[in-house]
Amino acid sequence: MASESTFDVVGKVDKQEVANALNQAQKEIAQRYDFKGVGAEVDFSGEKILMKANSEERVLAVLDVLQSKMIKRGISLKSLDTGEPFPSGKEYRLETSIKEGIAQDLAKKINKLIRDEGPKGVKSQIQGDELRVSSKSRDDLQATMALLKNFDEADLQFVNMR
Repeated sequence: MASESTFDVVGKVDKQEVANALNQAQKEIAQRYDFKGVGAEVDFSGEKILMKANSEERVLAVLDVLQSKMIKRGISLKSLDTGEPFPSGKEYRLETSIKEGIAQDLAKKINKLIRDEGPKGVKSQIQGDELRVSSKSRDDLQATMALLKNFDEADLQFVNMR
């Protein structure tokens, strides 16, 4: 066991699952009686999801439908960055973006958490928008994973366990 074991902490979202959840939400919005005649719709444009309706309450209801479809598809709501509804002409709009990667300040918080509360032999370093965690002991790495699963500020995945 002379060599070090590592894993990467990433914040990724499966784009295909997001598209599937969006399509399901569009179908439900088109069929539901309470959305008839209120101009309710949800569209995906690049990195943003745009929701529209004729009132603030209706646009929040559209958001609720979208969130329920994402949960059913296994997408964490922590990976969504939702703004506030804003009026635009005769309708209200709400924009949501999908967070990809781990932001620098969040990576620093995770790094500090591993240093302070993790096992002693574990080292972590920031590599772009992900975090590399290494240790000589695989048990320490698994304890670190268990620690990070309780991290509330972001949806984290663990990849490349070696």
